[in-house]
Amino acid sequence: MSNKDELLKLENQVCFQLYSASRYLTKLYQPLLKPLDLTYPQYLVMLVMWEEAMGQKFTVTELGQRLKLDSGTLTPLLKRLEGKKLIQRQRSTEDERQVWVRLTPLGESLKQQARRVPEKLLCNTQVKVEELTALRETLRKLFDDKPID
Repeated sequence: MSNKDELLKLENQVCFQLYSASRYLTKLYQPLLKPLDLTYPQYLVMLVMWEEAMGQKFTVTELGQRLKLDSGTLTPLLKRLEGKKLIQRQRSTEDERQVWVRLTPLGESLKQQARRVPEKLLCNTQVKVEELTALRETLRKLFDDKPID
């Protein structure tokens, strides 16, 4: 087998390793998020919301930029979170095209329970914190500030 053939092996593909790792991590999150009644994508939205002080509001566009999601993907997530009374959406009075999103008190209170999720996940991965930190930084170098579309 030539070196060029080695390049075409599935296990040598960075994209496949990232894809597999993403699926695996999402699966690890499921039992940790079940008590919070959140799916993994909903958890990501809540992480952004929890970063800011209670009462802070975001536009759907700002959330989409932070999460690297388009509004067609983000809007159904926000509707479900609003249905759970974790967030509140409100159309701007100045510009009807703009929708503001803010945490509700219930959404803010869920943050306490969520604080245990990263630690539990780390225990489930059997990987050292330093290794995960290095991996995260490498991925940031590859993908931060790069458009997905």
